[in-house]
Amino acid sequence: MRPEEKLIQNHELTRMEYRELFDKVGDKETTERLAEEAVRLRKRYYGTKVYTRGLIEFTNYCKNNCYYCGIRGGNKNAIRYRLTKKEILDCCENGYELGFRTFVLQGGEDPYFTDDRMVEIIQEIKKQYPDCALTLSIGEKSYESYRRYREAGADRYLLRHETASDAHYRMLHPENMSLANRKQCLYDLKSLGYQVGAGFMVGSPGQTNADLAEDMIFLKELEPQMVGIGPFIPHHDTRFASEPAGSVEKTLFLLSVIRILLPKVLLPATTALGTMDPQGREKGLAAGANVVMPNLSPVKNRKQYELYDNKICTGEEAAECRGCLSKRVASVGYQLVNERGDAAEYIRCFRRKPDCQSVPDH
Repeated sequence: MRPEEKLIQNHELTRMEYRELFDKVGDKETTERLAEEAVRLRKRYYGTKVYTRGLIEFTNYCKNNCYYCGIRGGNKNAIRYRLTKKEILDCCENGYELGFRTFVLQGGEDPYFTDDRMVEIIQEIKKQYPDCALTLSIGEKSYESYRRYREAGADRYLLRHETASDAHYRMLHPENMSLANRKQCLYDLKSLGYQVGAGFMVGSPGQTNADLAEDMIFLKELEPQMVGIGPFIPHHDTRFASEPAGSVEKTLFLLSVIRILLPKVLLPATTALGTMDPQGREKGLAAGANVVMPNLSPVKNRKQYELYDNKICTGEEAAECRGCLSKRVASVGYQLVNERGDAAEYIRCFRRKPDCQSVPDH
């Protein structure tokens, strides 16, 4: 049996079968077959709905020195900023008025934002917007820190594992960071009841199809509620400045694979995909994605949160142009919705009534 057909039938493959499948990137028939099945599955569980996450990039300070990242601690050319609690709440207010019901607080691992400060911010957001989901994306923390954030009201946590291969992880990160700790953080988050997001860059320096096979094995084991992938894009102030960017084609292929691997997963069409291809997010939706993350950060800071070069930051990815984004989503047969979009609730709904494609906003 061909690997794509076995994946569709079993929702997983062996390491060797994944490698065989990834060798078929670029094969039109395989790509179309995977995308067809990915779209069938996302419509089965989510209908034509596309969920929005209001992204608030609240600090670009970071103590880490990941070799691929533009806001790494060692980049002396980065123009640093931190949002105040009031500025963060202003972003939430703006987002709520625009219809967002999920906020994502994303930042570098900034020591200024202690657990006490984060708890205070989380509690205030949940107090003012109790009907909204709150996602954190602030890196590796202790179990105790994650516990405090969860008890304060955080619902979800995004932490890309970046690669499930130890050797590849070493190529991308300094010695004081470890893949084992990154994985432990993800398991800690799951044990605390967060909806968890993992993910990786496609085409990062040194990445092989064997590495991607490890990513698939790990994702199946972890079973996160969300997986964020996007093409690697080099940043001029990193050691990988002259490395080629990742492939949009391969990213789309992998989006379809992940949808089939984890049929109920929330799968974003990322900003990186939109940066590499003006139609990237539409293509992502056509490959099985069902989430977009417009930017709610203050306009004056959006360019400064520069993880990679040429990041789109003032166009239709911006929250203020929700209407533009809605039209683009509609152009490929989907609809932007003002819902939290909790995967677990959709799964429960589907179990109650298999043809159900909607749940109440909650």
